[in-house]
Amino acid sequence: MRLYPAIDIINGQAVRLVQGDYKKETVYDKDPVQVAKQWEDAGADYIHVVDLDGAQDGTWKNRETISNIVKSVKVPVQTGGGIRSLQDIEERLSVGIARVILGTVAIKNPALVSEAVNKFGQEAIVVGIDAKDGMVAIHGWEQVSDMSALDLCLKVKAMGITTIIYTDIAKDGMMLGPNIEQTRQLIQETGMNIIASGGVSNYEDLEKVSQIQAEGVIIGKALYTKAIDLKKAIRQFESR
Repeated sequence: MRLYPAIDIINGQAVRLVQGDYKKETVYDKDPVQVAKQWEDAGADYIHVVDLDGAQDGTWKNRETISNIVKSVKVPVQTGGGIRSLQDIEERLSVGIARVILGTVAIKNPALVSEAVNKFGQEAIVVGIDAKDGMVAIHGWEQVSDMSALDLCLKVKAMGITTIIYTDIAKDGMMLGPNIEQTRQLIQETGMNIIASGGVSNYEDLEKVSQIQAEGVIIGKALYTKAIDLKKAIRQFESR
């Protein structure tokens, strides 16, 4: 199981939100580039970066910061937030980002998902599914669609997507543990590579995610509050 340390960015700073609420923002570091280097030094072999400004308004406001992260580390970086077009994807890949995460657009413009896979390849495109009570949330989690997470997984799988990042919004930033049951269901019913996200708070949570055969797990707040030591966690879970 791969561990993905997360860096969420607002106005060029590393922050964490609670349940995706932009009014509940905590700034953890004014220099996300240094945070990325810290995670790399701890042994991370992939870094997860979200442009929260972009997720809200569909622009790449944090381009400079994210580009600098990519330049400063040797490990691959995946990123999402505000990606709405093939040009948006191309711009991110052009600065060295390894994987682009499509979120809202998978609901709003599913044809783009298929085009992106065909143009850039399966390795470069993943879909981020953020759900509230099993239903997909869009536009920076501010709206809930009428499509279930499972249905969206199966829909994009048919388009060639192999990897999903699944976040339970109710769990995100709450340090109450991930939604193991829902994540397990997606893994079992889709056969896709599912990366669990949201709510990971301790090593027991990592153990539970490991047991359901998730491809990976994204860790955010637990790293910033030092509830989980990344180096120790990587040693424990990535060597299996």
